[in-house]
Amino acid sequence: MESVTNKVQMEKKGWALYFSLPILSWALYDAANTIFSSNINTVFFPFYLKGMIGSGEVQQQIASTFISYANALASILLVIFTPLFGVIMDRTGKKKKYIVILTLLTVLGTIAMGIFSSIEFSQTILGIPLSLGFVVLFFVLSKFTYHSSLVFYDSMISDLGSKEQIPLISGFGVAVGYIGTLIGLSVYLFIDDGAFNQSFIPTGILFLLLSLPLFYFIKDKPKENVQKQSIFSGYGEIVETFKQMRNYRKIFTFMLAYFFLNDALATTIAMMADYANTVIEISSGKFIILYLVSTIASIIGSFIFGYIAKRVGAYRAVRYVGILLVIALIIATFAWNQWAFWIAGSLFGVALGSMWVTTRTYIVDITPEEKRGQFFGLFAFSGKVSSIIGPFVYGTITLIFADLGNIASRMALGSLIILTIIGLVIHARVKEEW
Repeated sequence: MESVTNKVQMEKKGWALYFSLPILSWALYDAANTIFSSNINTVFFPFYLKGMIGSGEVQQQIASTFISYANALASILLVIFTPLFGVIMDRTGKKKKYIVILTLLTVLGTIAMGIFSSIEFSQTILGIPLSLGFVVLFFVLSKFTYHSSLVFYDSMISDLGSKEQIPLISGFGVAVGYIGTLIGLSVYLFIDDGAFNQSFIPTGILFLLLSLPLFYFIKDKPKENVQKQSIFSGYGEIVETFKQMRNYRKIFTFMLAYFFLNDALATTIAMMADYANTVIEISSGKFIILYLVSTIASIIGSFIFGYIAKRVGAYRAVRYVGILLVIALIIATFAWNQWAFWIAGSLFGVALGSMWVTTRTYIVDITPEEKRGQFFGLFAFSGKVSSIIGPFVYGTITLIFADLGNIASRMALGSLIILTIIGLVIHARVKEEW
């Protein structure tokens, strides 16, 4: 019965494909996790942290460092655990089970951020209010579980359609995901001026609600006769995979390229609100509008690049997105007024959504099916290692050159241009032929 259902799914075309229950449920989860990404990672947590630390030029650079290092700490946890996730998928075939667990942990952590941000403690840790310390701690843990769930979620796409359908499904998922941004940012209408912590609990609730279709309408396909082994044996398999690098040269070269491209993307996502407010002097209200415009650009770009990837191949599509990212970062680094930054934000929005569409598709193209879960784990591993380095470099630059004021932030963002170009150069070394 299951094979018949899968065959019917593979034969669906056009809008019937997009609105089949499994694919729509999968896409709605993209909207759910994007609510966390936009509300917590990009917008409200950075604004909350800046408000708690201070508004002077030097204090703003210190806040930038604080935000960067918190993101880097979450990425360190991901580097430690992400390699195991792919091995778990390959051994058990279970994806939804772990998505449910990790999503619930993210929701609880996000709600905890809201609770502790509303409690006033008289104690401090290293001069930091205890309540702020708890909020940062739960941010780190929530970001870790959020990104961990995406390892299983991204790999799930290979179960939803044929190889020809996957670029379209990926583009549809990312586009629906950015609709989640529109839903999430609506929280701003219901919070008091400057009380950005009031957004944390509603964000957790929205994340949970839009996750429910995936919880109920997508079934796991567990593997039979799974050999019982310690989870820690997964590290040995990861080491063995790296030893076989010569046999999978194309995959590892692409992952190295993605390392640098994602470095620029992840850091820009984390620091966008802070940079816009500190350097371009865009108010929180205007930034919400800017972010919405960027999101609409992401939705359009995701759909377009889904078709571009299908027409010219995911390999070339990744290159086009990387070039677009370089242009966006150059404009943002040297932005002379708010309008220039609006242009940069829109271009970055297109690049962001399209990068996820094209890279996810390309990994499916170049990985053997029997090792796909493991390579998706390594793909995430590459991204998470880069997510340590980018924010760390950004934060260190703003810390060392804090006395220069806004120039420090421009220097930090400018470093991402270099990283993106390095990624494009390495990507050019990936041969299109298998």
